[in-house]
Amino acid sequence: MTRKQTDTDRWSRYFAADGSESVMEKRKGFGEEMKVLMINGSPRSNGNTSTALHEMEKIFLQEGIETEIVQIGNQDIRGCIGCGACRKKGKCVFQDVVNETAAKFEACDGLVVGSPVYYASANATLVAFLTRLFYSTPFDKTMKVGASVVAARRGGLSATFDELNKFFTICGMPVASSQYWNSIHGAAPGEAEQDAEGLQTMRTLARNMAFLMKSIALGREKYGLPEKEAVQRTNFVR
Repeated sequence: MTRKQTDTDRWSRYFAADGSESVMEKRKGFGEEMKVLMINGSPRSNGNTSTALHEMEKIFLQEGIETEIVQIGNQDIRGCIGCGACRKKGKCVFQDVVNETAAKFEACDGLVVGSPVYYASANATLVAFLTRLFYSTPFDKTMKVGASVVAARRGGLSATFDELNKFFTICGMPVASSQYWNSIHGAAPGEAEQDAEGLQTMRTLARNMAFLMKSIALGREKYGLPEKEAVQRTNFVR
């Protein structure tokens, strides 16, 4: 059975009008093939960034969406050197977690990127990872839903949030939003659990992201993806 056929069956089951299925039975089949890849850019696996991601994960699971969290903030990841080898090889010339994550990125319907705030910007390890991941992967990222979440003691959240969203908006990925900018506050590990508004922002973000992913799946089935023109690349001088 093809992915398209499976998608059709799934949506048909969910929107059945005869009332024969319970809410849980519908939910079970609704997101069975949908997956969100979550990137933890913090060096701490159980820090405040993790708290934000796990709060979202609870909602995704309720929505029947599979999740996987990849911890990269504590790994040794070098930056892109602009060699261009990935254009020929279809992957980054450096064999590390970037290439290991590429297939998961291609297979997912949504990508969540979480980072602590360092000097009003994202963790440099995360930025190196994302730069190489996005640049070296040749597959079409159009309509994969992206969301960034950031954690800080106090300031720099908006700047980091904007920085991470640029990875999505350069390649046709819709950006999921919440009831506020996707941020949570906390200094010592676990303090974010006291940020009631921040936690609610994460839950709302996950619900909105799940809705957007499912809506895109339905739209793709009915209308297909947007038409693409041949890319026009120009320098500023002409």
